[in-house]
Amino acid sequence: MLGLYGLGNVANGVWMLASPRSWYDGLPSRVPDFGPLNEHFVRDIGGLFVVIGAGLIWAAVRRKARVPAIAFAAAFTWMHALVHVYDTASGRVAAAHWLLDLVPIYLPAVVLALALRSALRGARS
Repeated sequence: MLGLYGLGNVANGVWMLASPRSWYDGLPSRVPDFGPLNEHFVRDIGGLFVVIGAGLIWAAVRRKARVPAIAFAAAFTWMHALVHVYDTASGRVAAAHWLLDLVPIYLPAVVLALALRSALRGARS
């Protein structure tokens, strides 16, 4: 699971770095609802997705890396989810984003929280 999620993050990040306009327009989660395209910002965040993905891939193959790598990825993912909660709850984007963001934003936060709990349990044993 860590390796697949890591690969997904790397792929998303590489897409953001290589073609910010295509990423901005191409995601089904309606990224344009959140504001105009800023190619520099998309590339900045793309770099973060590549680093998070690489960390999760590393955690998949190195047991000692699991807790710190998952903790870092989970922290970013939860902060990202909370920003989406704020934007949707405050009316900055349409209420449809509760559903649109369910799988790509909120589900990964829950999955990584559970993965971190599991990694912490494994580190204690």
